[in-house]
Amino acid sequence: MGILNIGVQALQANLTALSTAGNNIANVNTEGYSRQRVVMTTVPGQYTGGGYVGKGVTVQTIQRNYDAFLTRQSMLAGTTQAADVTRSDYLSQLGDVFQGGPNGLGASINDMMNAFSDVASAPTDLTARTVALTRVDETARRMRAASQSLDDLQNGIAQSLGEKVTAINTLANNIAEVNGQIARAQGSGQPPNDLLDKRDQLIRDLSKYIQVAPIEATDGTYGIFIGGSQALVLGTDVAPVSLTDDDYGDPSIKKLQITRLNVSVTLDENDLGGGELSGLLKFQNTDLVEGRNLLGRLTLGITTAMNEQHKLGLDMDGNIGTDLFTPIDINTVNNILPNQSQTSAASLGLAISDFTKFVASDYELRFTSATTGSITRRSDGVVFTFPQVPATAAPVIATIDGLDISETTGLAAAGDVFVLKPFATSANTVAREFATPRALAVSSPIAATLDPNNKGSLALANLSAKTLATTVGAPIDNFSINFTVALGVTTYDIVDTTTATTVASGQPYVSGQPISYTPVGLPGFSLTLTGTPSNADKLTIGQNAYASLSGGNASSMMNLRDVSMFDGAALTDGYAGLISQIGIRAQSAAYSAEVSTNIAVNAEKNRNGVAGVNLDEEAAKLLQYQQAYQASAKMIQIAQNIFDTLIQGLGR
Repeated sequence: MGILNIGVQALQANLTALSTAGNNIANVNTEGYSRQRVVMTTVPGQYTGGGYVGKGVTVQTIQRNYDAFLTRQSMLAGTTQAADVTRSDYLSQLGDVFQGGPNGLGASINDMMNAFSDVASAPTDLTARTVALTRVDETARRMRAASQSLDDLQNGIAQSLGEKVTAINTLANNIAEVNGQIARAQGSGQPPNDLLDKRDQLIRDLSKYIQVAPIEATDGTYGIFIGGSQALVLGTDVAPVSLTDDDYGDPSIKKLQITRLNVSVTLDENDLGGGELSGLLKFQNTDLVEGRNLLGRLTLGITTAMNEQHKLGLDMDGNIGTDLFTPIDINTVNNILPNQSQTSAASLGLAISDFTKFVASDYELRFTSATTGSITRRSDGVVFTFPQVPATAAPVIATIDGLDISETTGLAAAGDVFVLKPFATSANTVAREFATPRALAVSSPIAATLDPNNKGSLALANLSAKTLATTVGAPIDNFSINFTVALGVTTYDIVDTTTATTVASGQPYVSGQPISYTPVGLPGFSLTLTGTPSNADKLTIGQNAYASLSGGNASSMMNLRDVSMFDGAALTDGYAGLISQIGIRAQSAAYSAEVSTNIAVNAEKNRNGVAGVNLDEEAAKLLQYQQAYQASAKMIQIAQNIFDTLIQGLGR
């Protein structure tokens, strides 16, 4: 009977609707589940003379509520959030390495510089000397500790990168497997909703690690592309990813590569987009590199300045000063890295020409011929060319940012490329060079005396040697500075009284402005005078006969704290500048993470608004389908009663 068939079909359709609503409710908290909806359609009616008679309802399909645009938008926002949050978290850890306050490296540097004030006041006091050496040792220890913390952070990143690469490969294989299941299920003519949800969730999970571009194929499978255009998944085939060294074999830099058909392609990290892996690589290859360079520049600048000044003084036994800190070798195997593909035998060397001009950066040197090329400062992209004008003396091919770059062996060829990392390892092994307080070279080898017949108000504010000192009793030229006042203008001449030679004449005098002279092969000097001289006033500079009682070089070492060194900042402000640069990066990354998190949350809300399960809505549908089910059952009951009545009537 038609009414019976209609009732049975309605019963089955509404039972399916009840089951689907129940399934929605059951999966309300299932990650990646998309709400499903039963799509019913009318069975085509049967034509009769009185018109078309309906034949009931049937289930056309079970449709999942899915919006491709909102899903893609949510996935991209989540990818960006993952990268920003990961980088922000690691920058916060980097900031923790460079602490402020009394336990920070900056405090130890200030304490070290200030300790020489006490030595300058009492140069023969062994206690003051011991305290100064202790401060030197503490500064070196904190520099090494900061470097070790950066190494620990690097090791943690390497481990995390390995884990994320493993996760990416696992998810890629799972997506390929589900792709195969979906392709087989497509033959049924109905969408495999649960498999589609599973694949979408796998893709969302994958996008947390690396930005992906899913493209649907005609067989229902997805191709997953990363790094712009590299296929990670094609149907059921997977191209695994792995970590590799960069082109220079730098142990601190890792790159991502993908391998398909035994051909490996290294991916540019700038093309990776978002994801935790991208955030980690950006931190490792950019932020951590800058942190190392800032620490290395600080270490190399301070130790070089202190060593050079210390060697301009005399110790308690009249010996020339030696290095205060262990000299730092900036030509280690990890500081000068040739491109691994080049074939020439050329090698480069680095030397310090002016520690006050250091820039916290790596450099890329590229030869366009055997003698010409360019040098790119990686921190800001500024390009220098060589040979420089005026040309530097061979074997130096360029002097940049206080560094001499030399071609030490072999002959370069066009296309040769080197990466120079002068500050990468500076803080690794820094240490105090000696522990004997008598060896502190705090005495000045020279002394200045104002002529007792001077009539002006000249006063000596500071005096320091400028080139290597000599031992007490060794020959040294004497100099005099003679002042002339004429027509209201004050000038001075510098005279080498040993040879009766005027080495500088008619120099304008300005109170408080340093007066310097460095003769060839002999100790030079730098002094600062205050006051106003009269005509014919003078002072003499010569061997310090009482060097053992002098703390002049200690004063010069203490005065290094005010030397303009780190991007124009004073030596003692160098650490504050380091903290500031890292802090600005961390603050900017934290803000980006906050913004991208808000965007990701809103994008996911929009997606859930379409695909998510609303319990109130499903409860209402349960009542609706229940009533429809009961009505369908009643229809079957009525059909049964009609059928029974008909049978009984025919039986009479």
